[in-house]
Amino acid sequence: MKNKFTKAILTIAMGSALLISCKPKNSGDAVSGDAAQKAYVAPGKYDEFYNFVSGGFSGQLSVYGLPSGRLFRVIPVFSVDPEKGYGYNEETKPMLNTSHGFVPWDDLHHTEMSQTNGEVDGRWVFGNANNTPRIARIDLKTFTTKEIIEIPNSAGNHSSPFITENTEYVVAGTRFSVPADNSDGDVPINTYKKNFKGHLSFVKVGKEGQMDIAFQIQCPGVNFDLSHAGKGKSHGWFFFSCYNTEQANTLLEVNASQRDKDFIMAVNWKKAEEYIKAGKGKLTPTKYAHNVYNESTHTATSEIKTQVLILDSKELKDICYMIPCPKSPHGCDVDPTGEYIVGSGKLAALIPVFSFDKLQNAIKNKQFEGEYDGIPVVKYEAALHGEVQKPGLGPLHTEFDGKGNAYTTFFVSSEVVKWDIKSLKVLDRVPTYYSVGHLCIPGGDSKKPFGKYLIAYNKITKDRYLPTGPELAQSAQIFDISGDKMQLILDFPTIGEPHYAQAAPADLIRNNGQLKFYKLEDNKHPFVTKGEKDTKVVRNGKRVDVYMTCIRSHFAPDNIEGIKMGDEVYFHITNLEQDWDVPHGFAIKGASTAELLIMPGETSTLKWNPDRVGMFPFYCTDFCSALHQEMQGYIRVSPTGSNVPISFSVGTNLPAPTQK
Repeated sequence: MKNKFTKAILTIAMGSALLISCKPKNSGDAVSGDAAQKAYVAPGKYDEFYNFVSGGFSGQLSVYGLPSGRLFRVIPVFSVDPEKGYGYNEETKPMLNTSHGFVPWDDLHHTEMSQTNGEVDGRWVFGNANNTPRIARIDLKTFTTKEIIEIPNSAGNHSSPFITENTEYVVAGTRFSVPADNSDGDVPINTYKKNFKGHLSFVKVGKEGQMDIAFQIQCPGVNFDLSHAGKGKSHGWFFFSCYNTEQANTLLEVNASQRDKDFIMAVNWKKAEEYIKAGKGKLTPTKYAHNVYNESTHTATSEIKTQVLILDSKELKDICYMIPCPKSPHGCDVDPTGEYIVGSGKLAALIPVFSFDKLQNAIKNKQFEGEYDGIPVVKYEAALHGEVQKPGLGPLHTEFDGKGNAYTTFFVSSEVVKWDIKSLKVLDRVPTYYSVGHLCIPGGDSKKPFGKYLIAYNKITKDRYLPTGPELAQSAQIFDISGDKMQLILDFPTIGEPHYAQAAPADLIRNNGQLKFYKLEDNKHPFVTKGEKDTKVVRNGKRVDVYMTCIRSHFAPDNIEGIKMGDEVYFHITNLEQDWDVPHGFAIKGASTAELLIMPGETSTLKWNPDRVGMFPFYCTDFCSALHQEMQGYIRVSPTGSNVPISFSVGTNLPAPTQK
């Protein structure tokens, strides 16, 4: 006889199969009326919002305009990028350093914009590396990655990078609990309950954005899925969804879904700060990388740090509290007032909404139903505001419009549902195409959502776009939510596999001191060349440094001889342009790395090891002027031991040609 769990899985599976195989009856008229006009941005006009979308398994971050859905930029973060030379040039290689060495790929799931007083401020976007745990900070003055910090004692950095309302902390919870870094990890996997621990990391963010791990909280060995910070009245608290409270280590699809309820963990980080001041934290050995890109030297550095401060939730019982939540919760979202915390049990047919005031009262009056591995468990009803009844199948994520409404995605029933936060009544629902995961409302997790648009990020496209082989285009859909009813106005493909995304008004970012070019006089790169007269080629043993410049439409020097087999050649190229939107590229035949893409006033370095004797052309890869094709040069490579001297020139045939 099948148990309730098996029946639930069969029901969900059958529903998914029907949804995937059958197009919804109303899909033909899903976009109608003035939809096209609402999404249209005329040539030469700007979009209202920037939309920062995670690239998932691409490891990158993409930037789209709303409502047009136009792709503006792909920002390299956790993966090498041959288009921009990120991770290939000598300046950015340190950005991808970890305690495991150079890691050229990762899985960027979530984005989070910096906030001031709980409102999006347009300074930075944070991104998480899910595979080799890291957090990155992307500077919106340049739309480039400026800092990456590795997260120790962690595996699967999924529950991040969520921030507090003044960006005091960016916070991460481990998806996979593992033995702590300083303990013996060579233990049987089935000793999970004894040896595996979960850690929550609180990364301090300075005024200029600089990150540092302030402390970690050691917790029971569960899986932390997603999180959000409190705001307003709940500022000082953080909330995490937890699953696998069974602490299973195999076949989690069955063994981690046995209990009727898992938990939302409530963390009092203000109390944690008090304990740290009182000396309750323990410095624990570990290894993690901290990588910073210097805007002045145009060069990144990497530092390996060796300890972290840890608080034990089992010993300090008033830091963490467990709130029962329908099993396998995914999303954990906090409304703009900070009063309501929404949990989303993936296998539930309802949405629980918890009250922060009731939670505080329950803690005060010790309305507990016992402990979970030393952590007090608050009674479900004691913290519950209420339940949204029969909203849909497979609730995942919730965002808010600032008008008292919540919007939740339903993966199994392929829809977005709008409901009233206080009354918990369903107000509207629209189909998505298909199997929606995350959603984004500009400012939708802040104290002041901008509303107007909702973007759904779907996992399956099927019949939405022209087929492209076994793998289809990733999908996003834009809804107008300015009225009582949601209206689909556009769908568009995205890179990656999109997970979470955030958006903010274009003016907030565009007019916030965006950099147009790097001033040459401020360039402090150790190999900068600030004018053609200073170009040179210098040999030091087998190392050859080429101090090169580029400007429309030539390189200097553009003829180089005296390079020999076995040499290690470094091209340090400075773009002399001092105008907006005039980058130059550099590529050389046979290079085993990538090209360089050099912004105006910037210096970038390509390392090259010639693999044969001969003539090697190099050229500009970024179309820069009418004479872009003429922007090229030659390097002569001679045999090891050759007596051909180093020589270089531009505009003259030097040295004099010799007969061979």
